[in-house]
Amino acid sequence: MSKPVNPYTIGVFLVGALTLLIAAILIFGGGQMLKQKTQFVIYFDGALNGLNIGAPVKLQGVQIGTVKEISLELNQKKSQIIKPVVIEISPEMVLDSSGYPFSAAPTLEERQKNAQQLIDAGLKAQLQTQSLLTGLLYVEFNFYRGEPGKLKGLNYKDIPELPSVPATADQIKTTADEMLNKFRQLPLEEIVKDFAAILKEVREIATSDELKKNRAALAQTLDETEKLMTNLNRNLTPLLNNMNGTVTDTRMMVQELTREMRPVLSASEKTLNTANNLLLESNHALGSVEGLTAPDAPLWQSLNALRDAAQSTKDLTDYLERHPDSIIYGKE
Repeated sequence: MSKPVNPYTIGVFLVGALTLLIAAILIFGGGQMLKQKTQFVIYFDGALNGLNIGAPVKLQGVQIGTVKEISLELNQKKSQIIKPVVIEISPEMVLDSSGYPFSAAPTLEERQKNAQQLIDAGLKAQLQTQSLLTGLLYVEFNFYRGEPGKLKGLNYKDIPELPSVPATADQIKTTADEMLNKFRQLPLEEIVKDFAAILKEVREIATSDELKKNRAALAQTLDETEKLMTNLNRNLTPLLNNMNGTVTDTRMMVQELTREMRPVLSASEKTLNTANNLLLESNHALGSVEGLTAPDAPLWQSLNALRDAAQSTKDLTDYLERHPDSIIYGKE
């Protein structure tokens, strides 16, 4: 008869196995389960083909988290599909200037505040290709300050939202679609008809008689021009020789005139010097005359004395005319 199993032994075995399992998870998992994760939600407009749960989330090439959840929401009112992508970021991978985890926040308000700081700095998410062979995608964060990032403004499980920009392939596709739409809007039939009409007119002009006459006239004009240039080249050499001789004669005449003018210029210079000296002497003489004619000059004093003597002689003559006997008897 077999011995009954002790329930206590079974309990100890299960507890021990559970303890070993937890220890193995902590050891081999690096304690990831006990680390705090910060979640954000991102809405991508493009297709998510190639993006899987567990895909890496990188910030300028450095992995900071993984994709946690991918969902689909159908908005029946607006007839559109919304694709929220939830990512988990390890706070210890993104530190602030003080060395503390930037995104680790216990409350929703603090997480939204941290998210708003990242948005203000220009942080946006974009889908990138991990490998061209597999076509798998990952989420790449970078700072796109020149591109506007709009938030959907939807509340998905009270998770803060981060903006996104279209993938490079989506941007190329969008640009190509816009160009194709503009091309389709062009009136191609009218353009083709106008082009055909223009070609017809060009063909008619090219085969017209007037164009042939113009070609013949142009050819004749070119021949006459060529003959004129030939005659001009033939007559130009003697003309240039004559001009060269004339220039030489003119140069010699100028040189001879220069030699003849030198004595004349020398004599003129001497005459001017003599005239200058004469003017200086005249100026000196005028100065002397001005000195003699001054009011206090001796010449004026002599003239005044002579005038007084003449006046006295006149008075004496008048008296003698009136009294002739005064010569005998004297003045009364």
